[in-house]
Amino acid sequence: MKSYARALAGWGPQLVMCFGLALAGTPAAAQEAAAPAPAPTQTATTDTAPPEIPTAHFAGRSAFWDAQLSPNGAMLSFMRRREGIAQFLVTGVDDKKIIRAFTTDPDDQFEWYRWVTDDKILLSLSRAGTFFGEDVRYTRLVLIELSSGTMSPMFNRSDVVQGDNVIHVAEDGSYMLVAIQKSIYDYPSVMRHDLVANGKVTTVEPPRDGVWNWTADDEGNVRMGTGWKDGRLKIFYRSQPGGKLELIARLKEGEKTEGYWDALQILNGSDEGYVLSEGESGRVGLRRFNFATRETVETIYEHPEWDIDRVTLKDGKLYAAYYTADRDEVHYFDEAAAKQHARMKKALGDVEVWVPSRAKDGARMLVYAGNEADPGVLYLFEPAARRMEEVSQLRPALDFNALARPRPMQYTARDGTVIRGYLTLPRGRAAKGLPLIIMPHGGPYGIRDKLEYNDEVQLLANRGYAVLQPNFRGSGGYGDAFFELGTGQIGRKMQDDLDDAMDWAVKEGLADPARVCVVGSSYGGYAAMWAVLRNPERYRCAASWAGVTDLEKQLRYDGQSFTRGGFKRWKDRVRGAGVTEVKTVSPVARAETLSRPLLLAHGTKDVVVPFSQYNLFEKATRSAPVKPDTLVIKDEGHGFSKAENEQRWYDALEAFLDKHNPADPAPVAVAARTGS
Repeated sequence: MKSYARALAGWGPQLVMCFGLALAGTPAAAQEAAAPAPAPTQTATTDTAPPEIPTAHFAGRSAFWDAQLSPNGAMLSFMRRREGIAQFLVTGVDDKKIIRAFTTDPDDQFEWYRWVTDDKILLSLSRAGTFFGEDVRYTRLVLIELSSGTMSPMFNRSDVVQGDNVIHVAEDGSYMLVAIQKSIYDYPSVMRHDLVANGKVTTVEPPRDGVWNWTADDEGNVRMGTGWKDGRLKIFYRSQPGGKLELIARLKEGEKTEGYWDALQILNGSDEGYVLSEGESGRVGLRRFNFATRETVETIYEHPEWDIDRVTLKDGKLYAAYYTADRDEVHYFDEAAAKQHARMKKALGDVEVWVPSRAKDGARMLVYAGNEADPGVLYLFEPAARRMEEVSQLRPALDFNALARPRPMQYTARDGTVIRGYLTLPRGRAAKGLPLIIMPHGGPYGIRDKLEYNDEVQLLANRGYAVLQPNFRGSGGYGDAFFELGTGQIGRKMQDDLDDAMDWAVKEGLADPARVCVVGSSYGGYAAMWAVLRNPERYRCAASWAGVTDLEKQLRYDGQSFTRGGFKRWKDRVRGAGVTEVKTVSPVARAETLSRPLLLAHGTKDVVVPFSQYNLFEKATRSAPVKPDTLVIKDEGHGFSKAENEQRWYDALEAFLDKHNPADPAPVAVAARTGS
């Protein structure tokens, strides 16, 4: 792990670097800002092969994650695991003493949390359950009050399936509005909950046919409801608080009626607000929109090549827009923030710089520095004092000098579609005839791979494999037309894109066509299984962690599965126009034909892809020509809650690949492992 403990030239000679409490790593989903760094072409024929890195080092991530500062900057909150049980802690920034510690039920999975005030925190939890015999994913909210040290479940008197979709929180922390889905068959209603234990609950908006998303203005007035039905976007809108919700057309007659469209904010006392929508270029941009006249007032920011993923506001004003090129990037509307970010980037060197959390007044902030070949370091930064303190190294045992550097690539699919992705070559080996791992990302819709640190990619490259991560059609960030190419194409053209990635690597001479396997998690696990079931002549083996095996059951379990932000419902997205069945592209339907080695792995407490998905497939393969190797990790979820469980997966994957798709031996001079 590289530590950027150096004098920050951009901040002057008096900056102090301190090294103290090891606290928390922060996931990429919490990024506030990112800056690109060029990825030099890897010269694998002249590079020195690094020693073999123990799997324990890749699994030895920081014991703490999702660190945030309180609004006043005096407290630091984070999650940690103790014996597999999630704990939520709040400490003092100055004295580093624990103020409060809370523990969740072992059956609950932590989803997210947010500070409401300096005394109140909202925590989202999920767990797997059943609804009339069907597997269902339940979500709920818990209110933490630091002054009393209490944890209070919200909506505890109501039966709720989805109960954590917060659409508004009062500035003074007195109440919140939540879009509540009471059953898997209901559209969500909007309910108000006073933010105190056993607080008053009232229904603000009843369910409406076809409305899945509700939007409130910043004074807490519900102004709009949207949702896709029969292939069209329906919008209910009211101009004034208390007025009648009217069904309106999204755009004027004759204008485009398809494509991405998401309302971000409605301005108080106005019919105008901000939306993310597709423009003439096909890119999703930030626009000011008049909901009454149904017109775009102006385009505020649109990148010529990349979709805008999200936008943040500060004190009701636009603060920054975020998009992903090859790396996550940011466009600041706040000039001071842009200058500050540029200075940090210059000072910290050839790394990405993110600010995942900051105090309301900006006096303190958390800063991440790292890149695709370095897991990174989290700092606490105080700009006025020019003081930066190391909080945590995200993979403390890893030597970043032994890691490989991924690089961008692209190829043309069989139908002419250009597919972009990332290639990581093993160091110290000729880039010719290598064993290849194709690693499709999860999601799949609206998600994409990018240049960022990835434990699994680095492990496989360290073992001598080339790793190819294609952003197949339906992936996010490349424009709405590319996104729409994925409609109805799970197991079909989306899978063709993976096959074509293999063909590209073989044609380039990088890969040995007889030594190609597919490895993935979640949707990527589905794609890995489907690869060896659909095209066993192509692939030598496959490995799946937490993969979906029955699409129909998964969609009933969680209606938001596979889709981007619910902007278009899963039935339209997964099935596609005219497609009534997904069974024909579900691995369980062909499980009895399995003829290639498959590593099938799952955690028993997965609340994203339930363990029943594993059971269905394993049972169906009992009469197959080849039975899968299996790995069941008791009490584990969709990700990994314990380092030892993550290591079990890495060890099993390494042994499986070594048996069924072995890499070439490492040079004798570097065959020994690093560390112990």
